[in-house]
Amino acid sequence: EANWEELDRQGVKLPVQMKFVDLVIERDNDILLVEIKDPSNKRTPPAERAKYFKRLSDNSILTQELTPKARSSYTFLHLMERDTKPLKYVVLIGLDAYDPIQQKALLTGFKDRLLADIRCETDTPWRRQHIADCVVLSVDIWNKTFADWPVARVAEAAAIAEANI
Repeated sequence: EANWEELDRQGVKLPVQMKFVDLVIERDNDILLVEIKDPSNKRTPPAERAKYFKRLSDNSILTQELTPKARSSYTFLHLMERDTKPLKYVVLIGLDAYDPIQQKALLTGFKDRLLADIRCETDTPWRRQHIADCVVLSVDIWNKTFADWPVARVAEAAAIAEANI
């Protein structure tokens, strides 16, 4: 049994200058912080997709987006006394618009670089390991790992639903 909520909600008052992950899923033994990135969305212009690939490759996506979201989300949950279980950071990333060689290049070592960045953002590593572990998943791997919670792009899901009607 899992409880989930959108943490990065529009239209509600959130702390100033904090950036949150998209979802928090509380399971029996842990809490998942889920961030969803989809540069492969059909509406993403090719130039933007290329820029995103570069940001993934040079780690700026880690240091400027993913790590700060993990830190802010942890801080929020901690201050709300909701960090009662190990926190695991799950990054779901839609890479299907990139060729398999590019996908492999992006994902190789990504998890290790992300966890290293989360644990050491300054000259000295954080003394508290606030994120127990992290994982970076493609849509296919997400659907195998979390078979009870399959994901599909909204437009694709709507098309599948229409085809089944």
